[in-house]
Amino acid sequence: MTDTRIEPVDPTLVARSDTPARATRQNNRLAQTVRRLFMNRGAAIGTVVVLLLFAFAFIGPLVSPWQYSQIDYTAFTRPPSAAHWFGTNGIGQDVFAQTARGMQKSLLIGLLVAVFSTAIAAITGAAAGYFGGWVDRLVMFFVDMLLVLPSFLIIAIISPRIQNAGWIVLVVLITVFGWMITARVVRSMTLSVKEREFVRAARYMGIGPFRIIFRHVLPNVASFLIIDGTIQVATAVLGETTLSYFGFGVQAPDVSLGTLIAQNQDNALTSPWLFYFAAGALVVFAIAANLIGDGLRDALDPTSTTGKRQKRNRRRDQNQAAVDVAALNTQAGAGA
Repeated sequence: MTDTRIEPVDPTLVARSDTPARATRQNNRLAQTVRRLFMNRGAAIGTVVVLLLFAFAFIGPLVSPWQYSQIDYTAFTRPPSAAHWFGTNGIGQDVFAQTARGMQKSLLIGLLVAVFSTAIAAITGAAAGYFGGWVDRLVMFFVDMLLVLPSFLIIAIISPRIQNAGWIVLVVLITVFGWMITARVVRSMTLSVKEREFVRAARYMGIGPFRIIFRHVLPNVASFLIIDGTIQVATAVLGETTLSYFGFGVQAPDVSLGTLIAQNQDNALTSPWLFYFAAGALVVFAIAANLIGDGLRDALDPTSTTGKRQKRNRRRDQNQAAVDVAALNTQAGAGA
């Protein structure tokens, strides 16, 4: 009698054999997303602008012959020149070096706030949606409580008492009040994802809940988190600028875009280089970041109405071009 027993398959071998295929699929998806992102003209322009601003913020201080706190006693409130590319302020400080330093500080705060707030929102929202019950009620109660608190007023009260702690504390304060809405959206998406077959199968196989959240739930809401994180950078930069403008953010002798705008707003008409370089950098960055967010939404969501409209417009232009070519050929044939 023939032995028909089936030998068990080692799951590590299956996982190892599937790894190259999975990596290939991920690389293809990443390449497709990047391609779709740069097919969006606004997103492509926004990406280039943001990269240039980052280069200005982090490379500018290295190529500038002046430090942001250095004083030129021979040049007070001078317009842009070969010696001072963006001019000087009332006490002889180089505006180029100060604007680069302020942009650098604002971008650092915005990036850190976006990373931390998105991470907190992802973990808390996914945990609330996956576990449900008392965990969901407790997390949502905490979220709702933070949403009704006047965040700007609280930060304005706390920040003067911790001025000596540095700008890292400002990052913590902005992050504490910047993750709740994202967490609610992630919770709603998790309620849908956790009912799918692959999550149920993982649960029936005895995989732990936190491993399911990090391996199966969060990757399926990653597109939303990427878009939200991109927009959060611009929101955090604007928030930091507003706080610094009113004196509750970055403190002297350090500078940010908010402090530069506040210090030089009275000179916007008499010495415009003192005001408009910092204000212009802020406005341009906010617009570019929102263009990138819109482009990421279209690239990561094939059902986006904006992406469909762009495809329809491109198809219409191609059809119109084909009609024009056919008309020209017909006229050429008639002339012959």
